[in-house]
Amino acid sequence: MMKKLLIPILVILAAGCGRGVSDADAWGTFEADEVIISAETSGRIVRMDITEGAVVSGGAVIAVTDTTMAVLQRAELDAVTAQAQARLAGIAAQDAVIQQQMDNLSINIERTRRMLADGATTQKQLDDLTGQMEVLRRQADANNTQRRAVAAEQQGVAAKRALIDEQIARSTVHAPYDATVIEKYASAYEITAAGKPLAKLADMRTMKLKVWVSGASLAKVIPGAVCTVRIDDGVKGYRDFPGTITHVSEKAEFTPKIIQTKEERVTLVYAVTIEVQNDGSIKSGMPGEAIFN
Repeated sequence: MMKKLLIPILVILAAGCGRGVSDADAWGTFEADEVIISAETSGRIVRMDITEGAVVSGGAVIAVTDTTMAVLQRAELDAVTAQAQARLAGIAAQDAVIQQQMDNLSINIERTRRMLADGATTQKQLDDLTGQMEVLRRQADANNTQRRAVAAEQQGVAAKRALIDEQIARSTVHAPYDATVIEKYASAYEITAAGKPLAKLADMRTMKLKVWVSGASLAKVIPGAVCTVRIDDGVKGYRDFPGTITHVSEKAEFTPKIIQTKEERVTLVYAVTIEVQNDGSIKSGMPGEAIFN
């Protein structure tokens, strides 16, 4: 009876062993830097051509929201600006007339003073002319006040226009860098709002393998050092990648429950982050192993 059961048991053991005992120093899973791209303006989405899994280049258009209202507001400001410029032109024309009148009046005043010295005119005539000059000066001051008011109005219009231009620019959402579209939260023709997520992107060019090491192995883990990272390749093979240790936690923590047995969860370990240049074969959530040199 024992001989009949021996072969099946050996087969089960062989199947359970699979790759056999790994010689890796640490195990963990790969992660990628992810960013959620959100709308910066409210309105209807008029364009959103990305698809999940697609690779987008830095600066590529993710989505475009409707800018009709902003464009109309900008046109209204353009009309206000044109009106202000016309008012400034009118004030400048008035200044030219006043200046000419003042020049002519100055000549008359000087002539009247000479005539008064010769007794050919009266003081009242000179006083009337100087009074007219004072009136012209006051008109010139009033024009300067109007000019400053129009200039202040133009500054306010320019500020509003800059705000609208910024709103129009922000209606087009761009990818911050070369990335892969992980999730898509909205589609064209939907109504969105400022701050509402549109898509999740991940930089898959550099993957991060987060592993845990015990205090006994910590001496081999030095930030900046090169190590070997490997992933499964077929049933029994591995594929190696060069990795760089970028971070070692400052304090120990209990081993995460999701990757260790109950007995090992009482062990204090240190989190270690290893960066690996990805050729496209490493995916987020994929298990990986690290061998420290």
